[in-house]
Formats: sequence, structure tokens, C-alpha cells
Amino acid sequence: MKRFLSPLDSPLGAMLLATDAQQVVRALEFADHKARLHRGLREHYGEVELSEIPAPAGIADALARYFEGELEALDAIRTATAGSELQQRVWAALRRIPAGTTTTYGKLAKELGFDDPRAAIDIGAANGANPIALVVPCHRVIASNGDLKGYAWGPHRKRWLLEHENAIASREAASGPRTATLPGF
Repeated sequence: MKRFLSPLDSPLGAMLLATDAQQVVRALEFADHKARLHRGLREHYGEVELSEIPAPAGIADALARYFEGELEALDAIRTATAGSELQQRVWAALRRIPAGTTTTYGKLAKELGFDDPRAAIDIGAANGANPIALVVPCHRVIASNGDLKGYAWGPHRKRWLLEHENAIASREAASGPRTATLPGF
């Protein structure tokens, strides 16, 4: 299976973008997690042939606009990922969390139809398996007590992204996160 790998710069460090021939995002990782990117591509797609190319202009432009403050710029990026049925449902739900808001693992589980409080653990695992950083915004899911737990790319990046989106106050301010109910539930 042929995929294309493109390096990208971001304020949070170098990133690696994996796309297909139709310029659909299959993975987006921070470069310091390159092994995770390769492992995920193998797990989801089997043997993958990667060719390095410049990032598709539309995707690179949308990411640049996001980092410049146009938070909805990522909404138009097309993604496709292989995963379990639960993972697919969780990742689709993550894309519906509006920029500038957060939700909790428990709320996400309830909104996906799970009544068992332990389902939040499964939701958290699916969230953590997300192969597309930023575009599938798993950084917008936080612990019910407001803690910024469970971000595969590091808590410093999760905090930066949530502060960038004004979903949480900067460390200097003293207010809590804004929460939202996901549209479509």
C-alpha cells in the first residue's frame, strides 16, 4: 500500500504527515513520535510503502492557519483511519468537539451511548490510539476534575493546544475549562 510522508513545522515541533494518493490524512504525528507513526501505519494498513513528498498545499495551509489562530481551519481537512468500530466512533465524535471547548472522558462515553461509568476507560483508550494529532482533536478531552491527562504527544503539547484554543486559561489566569456538549448527540 502506497502512502506519502511529508515533514511539517509547527510551534510545537516538527511533525510528520501521512497521506494517501487522494490527499486524505491517514496519520499526523509529532516527529519525536516517528516510531508510533510507523507502527500505527503497519497495524492499520499492513505493509506500507512510504514516499517522501512536500506536504499537500491545502493541508499545510489549513495547519498553518490553525496555528495562526483560525481554529476552524482544521475542520475541512479530510481524514481516514483504520481502527475498531469503537475507535472509529470515538474519533468521529472527537471531530465534533468545537474548538475552544473541552469535554470529559465520561461525558464522551455517555454521549456515545455508554451508561457504564467504566466505559470512560475504553473511551480513553480509543482516544489515546488516535493516529491523527490536532485534526482529530483528542486534546480537547480532559479528566472530569479538569486535569489534562492522557495525551499521547505529551501534556505540555495538550496544555499549549488548549490554551491556544482558549479552552483553558493560561497558567497565569485562574479560571477553569469551558465545556461543551457535542453537537449531533
